[in-house]
Amino acid sequence: MTNITGRVREAFRGDQRVDADALIARLDAVRRFLTAVDGLLPDAELVPAHTLVERAGTRLALSRDHTVVALAGATGSGKSSLFNALAQLELSPVGVRRPTTGVTHACVWGPLEGANRLLDWIGVLPRHRFVRESALDADDETALHGLILLDLPDFDSVQRSHRLEVDRLLGLVDQVVWVVDPQKYADRVIHDSYLREFHRHRDVTVVVLNQADRLPPAEVPRVLDDLRRLLDTDGLTGVPLLSTTAIDPAGMVGLRGALERTVAERQAALRRLAGDVDTVVAGLDELVGSARPAGGPDDSTVDGLNRALAGAAGVPAVTEAVQQAYRHRAVAATGWPLVRGWRRLRPDPLRRLHLPGPADAGADPAESLVAATSVPDPTAAQRSALGLAIRAVADRAAVDLPAAWPGAVTAAARSRLGDLPDALDRTIAGTDLGLGRRPLWWRVVGGVQWLVTLAAVVGLGWLVLGYALRALGLPALDNPMVGQVPLPTLLLLGGLLAGLLLAALTRPVVRWAARRARARAEQRLTAKVARVGEEYVLTPVRVVLGSYAQARDALRDAARR
Repeated sequence: MTNITGRVREAFRGDQRVDADALIARLDAVRRFLTAVDGLLPDAELVPAHTLVERAGTRLALSRDHTVVALAGATGSGKSSLFNALAQLELSPVGVRRPTTGVTHACVWGPLEGANRLLDWIGVLPRHRFVRESALDADDETALHGLILLDLPDFDSVQRSHRLEVDRLLGLVDQVVWVVDPQKYADRVIHDSYLREFHRHRDVTVVVLNQADRLPPAEVPRVLDDLRRLLDTDGLTGVPLLSTTAIDPAGMVGLRGALERTVAERQAALRRLAGDVDTVVAGLDELVGSARPAGGPDDSTVDGLNRALAGAAGVPAVTEAVQQAYRHRAVAATGWPLVRGWRRLRPDPLRRLHLPGPADAGADPAESLVAATSVPDPTAAQRSALGLAIRAVADRAAVDLPAAWPGAVTAAARSRLGDLPDALDRTIAGTDLGLGRRPLWWRVVGGVQWLVTLAAVVGLGWLVLGYALRALGLPALDNPMVGQVPLPTLLLLGGLLAGLLLAALTRPVVRWAARRARARAEQRLTAKVARVGEEYVLTPVRVVLGSYAQARDALRDAARR
């Protein structure tokens, strides 16, 4: 009796309570993680997390008054005999041919009605459900009320469907009692494929050395010690290890006591789900790491992107056209009025690109600009430079991210690449290039040109009228003298020379102002193009980085116990 008591105490060593609210918070953190990474990480990497969220939600919504314990073992381990001995009924068939147990049997302590929904979810057929309730028991079975004991198929069955059923049920039950026998307790299948995988579920794992009556009494402690060594190697240090025999009621005391304690605590389901969360978090940890990445690419990388976008958008061609258009319009406004008409016959350089022309001067840019331009398409070199700049943005943004994320960042950076040409064209077409208003100095110079031209015309008319009067024999006009030069001649020659001189003096100013107009247009276009880059390249990248940060924080919350 002393040895049994010691084994029972071992079954409860290291138990810790799981707070239901804390567990729900951890599960919610896993949901937040899945929301954050949706569409960014491979679905295959997220299957365990999705499965956990679905199963946990269903299990918590079902009965918390029941504890589902599964007996799992290999063929010949005697788990069906153990199942019948615990139920004190012949419920599960016992045999010697493989496979022995082909379907899952369930025994419910207490009313079956309260457990049916849980058994429906687990997938135990109604005809394989039994109730351990008898008037002859009096209160003998009260301590196990709420227990649902399952006898699983053999996990080493020659029928693959049996193994798949075992694997499915092991993911659903609250606690697992692994049943081994003295002959095959060290079998690699159970240790490598099953026990080792349950190292994060030590709180809901019990190992039973069944059929201990087949060993000499002196050999039982030695076998248990060797089995404990194997369990420690499997990462199951401290899990309850009991010896049982189904043919002697005294040999069931330890296991029954462990089950009674499990039922009384109502903690097995919570501990199982907590272990599932631990397993999922450990599997997802390498997807997020712990380092906090930069908020995005650095300024030099963004500048490189903006230059590449400007090249692809045709900003150099547009700014060159702005400079030419400014000179064209300035000369037309300040040049000699006699040649202005000829100047206006020449096409405005911006009109060739379907950008604002002379008719738009002084108009509202929002009304005068068209929806598309005729800016030349980017060359192969410009397209290549843009692609490299976008790749540089993605690489720089993902430099500190774990291996699973750079692909998502690159995909985000390129996600709207097909929309960029139209967006850039609309941006160029919708940018006020600063040529909508006529500068004041144009009007001043133009007015002076009209005055000197008028003076030349007056002088010319005066001279023509004098010659005509003399030709007709009429009295000639009295031409005032300015020094030694007649006034009409002075008006004509002075007006012509003044107009030409003013035009010559104005040309350097026009060229300087045209360069300034080009610089202003380049600054405005570059700013607008940068906004396109922000919207179409940088924002998607920052969204992914934000999702990564959310996923990392959510996984950190899910890891908190």
